[in-house]
Amino acid sequence: MRVSATLAAQRENTPLRHASEYEQMLVKLAADRRKLKGIQSVETKALHKRDMLPFYGPWISGVLAAGRGAQDDIVMTVMLWRFDVDDITGALDIAEYALRHNLRMPEKHSRTTGCVVVEETAAAAARLRAAGAALSIDTLERAIALTVDQDMPDNVRARLHKTVGLLLRDQGDNAAALAQLQRAMQLDDNAGVKKEIQSLERALRPKPVKQPAKPAKKKTAARPRSVTGTPARRGRPPKVKAAS
Repeated sequence: MRVSATLAAQRENTPLRHASEYEQMLVKLAADRRKLKGIQSVETKALHKRDMLPFYGPWISGVLAAGRGAQDDIVMTVMLWRFDVDDITGALDIAEYALRHNLRMPEKHSRTTGCVVVEETAAAAARLRAAGAALSIDTLERAIALTVDQDMPDNVRARLHKTVGLLLRDQGDNAAALAQLQRAMQLDDNAGVKKEIQSLERALRPKPVKQPAKPAKKKTAARPRSVTGTPARRGRPPKVKAAS
């Protein structure tokens, strides 16, 4: 009895002693999430997530390298946090693994993984664009390619195409921008891109070719009239009075 009681007390004092590494990471994640739950500011939450993320880096690297594809709430939560801190590339590295192995978002999330990837990529890209930060078109096109077969609401997918289109327009690639914005419009009539499409169509419309101006006709100089003396008067000569 005494031995059993002693072992029970040890387990109570060191509850993670016999837990797996994954279980220990879940405990740490739960503590971090409780801390974040007490913060109302979205901006402040993002700052705290940025500080928390390096701790999970080795775990994520190990899981991606092993490639087992087991459901992992730590991996999925870190993916979402990377989007929240505008690390789109880091989030897509996880997304590629998650979509390949059909991993689900943690239970409290109602969105599918594909929907999260598209929606959060668009949101992070919009924040970076608004801040004037560097943003690679290739990164956003990677998100589109990864989720092309994923089911999600059309208006969610439209947001990503809209963001890509606006970024391409900013970079001066009007033809590619128009294609992205038209795709957004096809997916969602209320995407808010009508004016941008009209503006791009005007910019891409061929300009009328100006006809070369006809050369002006040379004016012939009037010939100067020669004056050789007093001109003769016309008509009958005046009568001469006879002398009286």
